[in-house]
Amino acid sequence: MPSAQDLTVLRRLASQVAEIAALPVQEEKRRLWRALNALRPERPMVMIDQVCWNEMHIGDELVLRCEDPECRGYEGLLRRILFQWRHFPVDMVVEPFILVHKAVLNTGFGIATAEEIAVTDPTNDVVGHRYENQFKTEADVEKIRFPEIGHDPTETERRLDFAHNVFDGILQVRPWGVDPYLSLWDPISTWMSVEGALYALVDQPELMHAVAGRFTEAYLCMLDQLEQQGLLCQPQSLIHCTGAYVDELPAPGYDPEKPRTRDIWMFGLAQMFSTVSPAMFKEFEVDYAARICERFGLVYYGCCDPLHLKMAEVRMIPHVRKVSMSAWVDQERGAAEISGDFVFSRKPTPAAVAMDGFYGEKVREDLQATRDICDRHGCPLELILKDISTVRYEPQRLTEWGRIAMEVVGG
Repeated sequence: MPSAQDLTVLRRLASQVAEIAALPVQEEKRRLWRALNALRPERPMVMIDQVCWNEMHIGDELVLRCEDPECRGYEGLLRRILFQWRHFPVDMVVEPFILVHKAVLNTGFGIATAEEIAVTDPTNDVVGHRYENQFKTEADVEKIRFPEIGHDPTETERRLDFAHNVFDGILQVRPWGVDPYLSLWDPISTWMSVEGALYALVDQPELMHAVAGRFTEAYLCMLDQLEQQGLLCQPQSLIHCTGAYVDELPAPGYDPEKPRTRDIWMFGLAQMFSTVSPAMFKEFEVDYAARICERFGLVYYGCCDPLHLKMAEVRMIPHVRKVSMSAWVDQERGAAEISGDFVFSRKPTPAAVAMDGFYGEKVREDLQATRDICDRHGCPLELILKDISTVRYEPQRLTEWGRIAMEVVGG
């Protein structure tokens, strides 16, 4: 049990979150997200995520006061929800529940990264990495192990009991399973380095097919176990920094005690493939990722990878509903390729909030240009400001960016 002091702090914050979650605007925002995700948007939607929280200093709003580590985890979450709602809510939805992660056991893929790290700002968790290539011959492929999934029900019950003791009567407590993020090439890039993997695609294609094939089988094995043991998450509120509300999920036959992959969204990407050809993208990413994505209800595809020249290949991936259009895309080409078939998930450059000064009119021009392009091509649009590594310790920049974005979309 938490101490009386910790309990007081948490219940006070939870009450504030519950009050906000009960506002009619939350259901209105859910309705707007459902319309967008059904490709029948009433207006573009806006999100701000992956915030540099180490720079968000306004008064003492984020100062933790709990002493128990588990309490501090909940306190940090609640304070961030309240902070964002007060300062840059845009189209976030504040939910009336707390997620409690099940104690899922995973032996992993058998490989630890070998790397050097470079730190610029010691208060920021955004750091530089230099990875060692651990896959040089086909014999190295055997390093990839098939995960063994398990569950510690006693620990899960302990976590749930703790949360019920804190939040009952204020916020719902929801047990939460694994929310899959199944990129092949993000992990491979940490095992081989980006340079090592890219060179190997050309110099050792047989090796890279072997790596991608074994890794795909390992992922599918993991999903089988998560489904069989009822350890997947339930239908999500968020998928990759964006609203995941849809009427299509969960799929018919859904059992909340045993969610299936077909009941939820999946998020996939191949960021290190930004510079490879469409043909190589299909050969080494699409042909493998499609085997994973076909199991899920819906898919959000892409991140920082510019996909405007690879939409023909992205269309080969099953169940894609949203496609990332990063700061490096030709938006006109991307919108023409997407048309009304997917959500144009625009990632405006976070450099707009990281420069020496904040230039609001430049932000407005950029966002308005995106909206105009999507209007011309009939693209459902969302604006997602993310990967925010710095705002130069001026959190009001996010407030101003959010205000401008909501004016552009008419929110």
